[in-house]
Amino acid sequence: MDPFTSQDRAALCEAAQAVSESGLVVGSAGNLSVRSGDGAHLLITPMGARLPAIDPDDLVCVAIADGAVDPGHARTSRPSSETPLHRAVYAAAGGRADLTAIVHTHSTFATALSAVVAELPAVHYVASAFGGPVRVAPYATYGSDDLAAGVAAALEGRSAALMANHGAVALGTSAAHAVEQAQQLEWWASVYWHARVFAGAGGEPAILSDAQLADVAEQHRALRYSAAATDTK
Repeated sequence: MDPFTSQDRAALCEAAQAVSESGLVVGSAGNLSVRSGDGAHLLITPMGARLPAIDPDDLVCVAIADGAVDPGHARTSRPSSETPLHRAVYAAAGGRADLTAIVHTHSTFATALSAVVAELPAVHYVASAFGGPVRVAPYATYGSDDLAAGVAAALEGRSAALMANHGAVALGTSAAHAVEQAQQLEWWASVYWHARVFAGAGGEPAILSDAQLADVAEQHRALRYSAAATDTK
């Protein structure tokens, strides 16, 4: 039985439209999914769909374990060709509370950098929101099990990954949050790209250390705690 409500479908369509409006994809590139509360299924955008014009009923419910399409799916739409990637990421993540949605984009700066670096380094403290420097998964044919396995490995302890000569993946606690993460990732990639250009022959841009990123994470926690304490007074 399809565990996704009409509200779930509407939220995923809204997120897909936001991805398109942000310029993170062109044409029918890119895909999004959300995971069901029981962790057994995902709802994903259909193959070949243009993200701003998806009909909620064309979204496809798929079993994470074996990729089976919900037998009650009445439309002719098929799940995205990157469904193996989404399934692998959810399966590898297990019960991670921060992972209930995935956005895959072909954004310009993330894709360009994926062809020239092994990871996106911490040139800005926004890296702390992703668990640290973002790794680049090895190149593999789109839609393949090799690509799915490589991306799942690159996401260990992270909430985003670049895909060599391909694009990027961002994770979130909801479809809307995953879109925000994808937008932030593209901004970060742009900053690093421009920093490398400006550095020119002068060397590499300065990179924040693990200790500096840990300080940022602690500052986030302190500010959240302070805000929560103020709200209860």
